[in-house]
Amino acid sequence: MVTTPYIINEIYDIIQKSTAFELTLEALLALGVIWIVLYKRNGRKRLTPEQREKLIEEWTPEPLVGDVPEDHPALHTHLVQGRVGKVINIDGKQCLNLASHNYLGLVEDDHIQQEAIKSLRKYGVGSCGPRGFYGTVDVHLDLEERLAKFMEVEEAVVYSYAFSTIASAIPAYAKRGDIIFVDEYVNFAIQKGLDASRSRVVFFKHNDVADLERLLEDQAKEDRRNPKRAAKTRRFLVAEAIYMNTGELCPLPALVELRKRYKLRMFLDESVSFGVLGKYGRGLIEHFNVDKVEVDLRSAGL
Repeated sequence: MVTTPYIINEIYDIIQKSTAFELTLEALLALGVIWIVLYKRNGRKRLTPEQREKLIEEWTPEPLVGDVPEDHPALHTHLVQGRVGKVINIDGKQCLNLASHNYLGLVEDDHIQQEAIKSLRKYGVGSCGPRGFYGTVDVHLDLEERLAKFMEVEEAVVYSYAFSTIASAIPAYAKRGDIIFVDEYVNFAIQKGLDASRSRVVFFKHNDVADLERLLEDQAKEDRRNPKRAAKTRRFLVAEAIYMNTGELCPLPALVELRKRYKLRMFLDESVSFGVLGKYGRGLIEHFNVDKVEVDLRSAGL
């Protein structure tokens, strides 16, 4: 327990060791704090009962909801009837659903629906756990094997959530200190993967191979000036086969040429092109007849 004489002695020693400037500054600070406390306390003015009543009478509450015009969209909602598929019924009219990734109409396929029902009865609605622990069952492994065989690659990994596929694949490889060259119009999942990687992200103009080549050449010059740092830096190229935000195909053959020339690791998101492009639906690589080894990682959301 610290005694009062000890505290007094400590304060006395501090005062002796302090300079005149330090003592003056500390005294001014102490006086300033005292003045602020007393000023606020003395500056408060209490209202009389009459003044309080007057303020209450004059107060007019704001309406919880402002004036809503009769043509406001919220007052004229649309009614969607039936199951949502590639064709939906809106206000009694058959409309083509363009806000969906169900391009091939697989959601309405009777065979797929029956197989889905069988899977629910056998496995339930979910594994209730991550793949790395107890969330892997036989159908996951079978699907991965079939996907790898269909895509003619060594291995395939199935994620339970389409968004997390590319969003977690990018930071799994690219780390702090690496450089990622990426198209400016990539989808939101890729953007989140770029953020999570903590790498230096360099955006090139949408589908502009010349702009990408300019940026790569600038980086090559910088690497030649600092070869020691360049040896530790990995370079990635990220693109979409069909851009979700524009619907345009990426110039894959030209990107592959730049990848080889500047020694890049290339990631290609085929979420929109898988099952759509190519003779057998294998995506943009098959569509352009590009060697599959030219792309290091391909992802797709089913």
